[in-house]
Amino acid sequence: MRSNGIFFFQHDLRLSDNPALLAVVQRCDQLLCVYLVHQLTLRDTQWQPQHRQNGALSAQRQLFLYQSLQDLDRQLTSHGQALHLCVTADPVDTMDELMGYVQPTVVGMSRHAGVNETTQLTALKRLARNHASECIEGPPSTLFNDDDLPFALDDMPNVFSPFRRKIEKSLTPNQVVDAPASLKPKVPDFDYCSYESIGLSTAHGKQHFPRLIGGETAALAQLDYYTFKCDALASYKETRNGLDGWDFSSKLSAWLAHGCISPRQVYQTIGAYEKERVKNDSTYWLYFELLWREFFHWQLTKHGAAFFQFGGIQQSPPTTRHDHERFTRWCDGDTGYPIVDACMRQLNTTGFMSNRGRQLVASCFVHELNLDWRYGAAYFEKQLVDYDVASNWGNWQYLAGVGSDPRGHRQFNLEKQTQTYDPDRQFIQRWLDDAS
Repeated sequence: MRSNGIFFFQHDLRLSDNPALLAVVQRCDQLLCVYLVHQLTLRDTQWQPQHRQNGALSAQRQLFLYQSLQDLDRQLTSHGQALHLCVTADPVDTMDELMGYVQPTVVGMSRHAGVNETTQLTALKRLARNHASECIEGPPSTLFNDDDLPFALDDMPNVFSPFRRKIEKSLTPNQVVDAPASLKPKVPDFDYCSYESIGLSTAHGKQHFPRLIGGETAALAQLDYYTFKCDALASYKETRNGLDGWDFSSKLSAWLAHGCISPRQVYQTIGAYEKERVKNDSTYWLYFELLWREFFHWQLTKHGAAFFQFGGIQQSPPTTRHDHERFTRWCDGDTGYPIVDACMRQLNTTGFMSNRGRQLVASCFVHELNLDWRYGAAYFEKQLVDYDVASNWGNWQYLAGVGSDPRGHRQFNLEKQTQTYDPDRQFIQRWLDDAS
């Protein structure tokens, strides 16, 4: 009798550098590949902001996810496989139903720092025991695994600089794992539900950046483009504070957030570029940004639900409060602060905002508008194509003075920032029709 396996994709929408998928493939004769799609009308799911903001995700964010799933399905099809998509109100119930039907000897899922994702993995382990299945818990899409870290997770520094120093002193990122040379056949006599059959092709997001297409194929192409094809990596530190355009930053964050590419693959390419082209402050700085992503991932793993509380990981509630009118004006790009309004209109139109822009609009949100930072974080969750739960909520805590910043409230002088990063006001003029 042939053994069945199930692999549940989450934030690892790729075949390469996916150790959990590889392990499941090696332990079964037939394979069911699954992605669970939460109902759009539900709250507290990946489709809607988890806190203080109603409404479905932006069209741009949905489109990128759809494209990523399409690309994964195409790759699976080339291996004689398929991606089974399930629309569900309760992921745990759906996993239980699938396991009851398929009777797998092995199931697998990659770890993720998100609270909901952690809950699902814990439930999958319980279900595996109930169904007499082996459960493979894959490592997260991070540079390091938790057992690699030079400290116990409970003792992890809550400030980035000591975290970085400890990491750089003792660790090198893990090696990239090749994609499976072949995948096992599909589980037979199973009613596969495809991308088209459940209506996901109805996304109407507009593609504002021709290269920003979801999926592993586009992710690897962008990594190669930014490094070896246009050599933009060599000047990243000088250009990274740009506000508009494509080449001023790597733009890899959206693919990293969806797991279309892993940070280990980015690190490996940086190393290859340094050997073949140049090694300088800019090449290091891209790795430095990966370490920030790493830091927030392990902070969320350590602190869990405290990441979403008003007082943050410091458990020190600020004096700000929610005001619906001021919040709406901020969302609409109608605050009266030109650089902030331009950034917000860019976000609403494209689903993207530069790192510099995110700092400015968050600083304005907390300091000039005196608003509850959680509403700003939730709006980013709704809009950003590259939304990553750990980085998003960690950075908002940082700006609100309740997170990992040892200096407390970090306020930017918006006029000075405008003079530095948009001295000719070209960015403002592009996004504000009535700019002076």
